[in-house]
Amino acid sequence: MAKWTNISQIKQSIESGSAEEVTASYLDIIDKSKINGFVAVSDEAINEARKIDSEGHDGVLAGVPIAIKDNISTKGLSTTCGSRILQGYVPPYNAHVIEKLKDAGAIVIGKANMDEFAMGTSTESSTYGATLNPWDKERVPGGSSGGSAAVVAAGEAPVSLGSDTGGSVRCPAAYCGVVGLKPTYGAVSRYGLVSYANSLDQIGPLATNVSDIAAIMDVIGGHDSRDSTSMKQENNYQDALKDDVEGMKIGIPEEYFGEGIDESVEKSVWDAIQKFEDMGATHEKVSMPHTKYALASYYIIAMSEASSNLARFDGTRYGHRVDGDNWHDMASKTRAEGFGDEVKRRVLLGTYALSAGYHDKYYLKALKVRTLVKQDFDRALANVDVLMAPTMPAPAFKIGEKIDDPLSLYLADVNTVPINLAGVPSISVPCGMADGLPVGLQIIGNQFDENTIIRAAYSFEQNTDHHNNKPPEVA
Repeated sequence: MAKWTNISQIKQSIESGSAEEVTASYLDIIDKSKINGFVAVSDEAINEARKIDSEGHDGVLAGVPIAIKDNISTKGLSTTCGSRILQGYVPPYNAHVIEKLKDAGAIVIGKANMDEFAMGTSTESSTYGATLNPWDKERVPGGSSGGSAAVVAAGEAPVSLGSDTGGSVRCPAAYCGVVGLKPTYGAVSRYGLVSYANSLDQIGPLATNVSDIAAIMDVIGGHDSRDSTSMKQENNYQDALKDDVEGMKIGIPEEYFGEGIDESVEKSVWDAIQKFEDMGATHEKVSMPHTKYALASYYIIAMSEASSNLARFDGTRYGHRVDGDNWHDMASKTRAEGFGDEVKRRVLLGTYALSAGYHDKYYLKALKVRTLVKQDFDRALANVDVLMAPTMPAPAFKIGEKIDDPLSLYLADVNTVPINLAGVPSISVPCGMADGLPVGLQIIGNQFDENTIIRAAYSFEQNTDHHNNKPPEVA
């Protein structure tokens, strides 16, 4: 177990000790890990820490170790997206977020396990095997950023980066009892993120507390000329760390508390809403009628974009290759052997949805529904400051319980995918326990209004003890 739980403690320890001591301690913890959270560990981490000790560094994250999801490009350190087809691939460049983290002095300690090409809700589809939930090693940590959440919950890294296409930061944050933020689409550059679904993907941080989320966002947020969808925004996320929700209006989407929500999860979330009222906020119910169509719209759009994005993995330029008699034979054999079942399923469905005769029937209709979902958010958030709902409908399920039933896995994303369709920000914070497992409260805000949801999450954290709950072996 690490002796530090957040960035502030690590910085104090480095000031009185050394960055090398901090990094070496985390590497030792990772070496003894039993959760399969890391798929690669950096050989340069210790050298980078020693350089900080000897030469100094005035960056705000100087000496702070960070875990990076395996679909974010890291120069000199393998990036395989949890897939056999990219095994052995070492990028020649860093993603924009990695450049920013390194400029701030952070130390990339390793790559975190994930569902193959970020397609999943459980981190079971990784070619490296499933990551285990630190709270109960018979249960999933969530996905697809399961490794990124699990290593933070297990004390193997103080902070991490994941990516969120339909809930892939918030889902594992809820299942592992940590904090996870899905920023507004365009708030963080996607340059260097291996694309799953371009119009939905967003890089986001995970940590043990809201303050560290804000600190990481101040580093990685902002415009990048290499990503035409990134917006020019002032980074002032830490300014939102105020314990003040007096007069805040909370909207409760009725559709997010529908059939399938576990009773203990619903109770924990309503207890959290009551706590906000005790702190001076008010709540009112709102209706988002197109929520029931969001899941279908999301999966058609995501799978369609995935079928296009994954066409580049054919064995020609990088990664796994199976020899064939000609290019078509080689590409077919390479993709058949290199991709896992879930990736093949989504590519096939996406290709079908985009095919002649079906494009208008499925893909175009899904885009129209996406607009309706976005309008639901616009109407709801015009009258309230934030929306609140369960992050996930139930606590973490057991490993193997749903892997052979893709539909039940897809349905687990019912409360997270609408946020990605609308492009708005959302943060998941621990708000209770259900059968000994963490429950996440999802706080949703207006586009580029991360500061309001961060303020709400921080205020809740300051007035409760849920974030102090730790897995048995970590406590």
